[in-house]
Amino acid sequence: MSLRARPITASLATATDDVPDSPKPQPPPSPSLSQRAISQTLTSTAQLANLLPTGTLLALQLLTPIFTNNGSCDAATRPMTFILLAFLATACFLASFTDSYKSSNGQVFYGFATFKGMWLLDYETAVATGSGLPDLSKFRLKFIDWIHAVLTAFVLVALALRDKNVLNCFYPRPSHETQEVLDIVPLGIGLICSLLFVIFPTRRHGIGYPVTQGH
Repeated sequence: MSLRARPITASLATATDDVPDSPKPQPPPSPSLSQRAISQTLTSTAQLANLLPTGTLLALQLLTPIFTNNGSCDAATRPMTFILLAFLATACFLASFTDSYKSSNGQVFYGFATFKGMWLLDYETAVATGSGLPDLSKFRLKFIDWIHAVLTAFVLVALALRDKNVLNCFYPRPSHETQEVLDIVPLGIGLICSLLFVIFPTRRHGIGYPVTQGH
């Protein structure tokens, strides 16, 4: 009597049926409400930084850990931190009254806007270039400049209130109501200032702001 070999294909099919299906990869979890809020906060912070003179936000991020001792303020570092924030806010305020123009040979000259025109910081050099001065009276101070000066100072304050070192310095153990105010007020200031910057645009290119050709 001959033995009949079992078909190989049938054996493979049976072995395949016995192997359990591999688990399907789970989809990535959707971000939580807090994660979305943090992402929106970082995005809004980056957008607000564009409204400030170049280097202001960098100075805030570099100096606040030093002045606040990484958020652990005492009787000496707390007023020093306040002076730092006041200085940066004043710098943003004054930068809104500066303007510039680019001469035909590519040199950029800066000055302060006054009620009569622009007062050049380096007037003699601008005259010595021989390219001719523009009509400086068109750079005179306007009401919109005061609006932008106040808004930039508020933006600096809003960004400072989002800094953990500053918050730990002035509010080491805030109450629940105070924490709610600290969470809402900076975002509200940033939103309102962003809208007002759109409604009241400026054509100035002062110190810390990019200069365009022909300005």
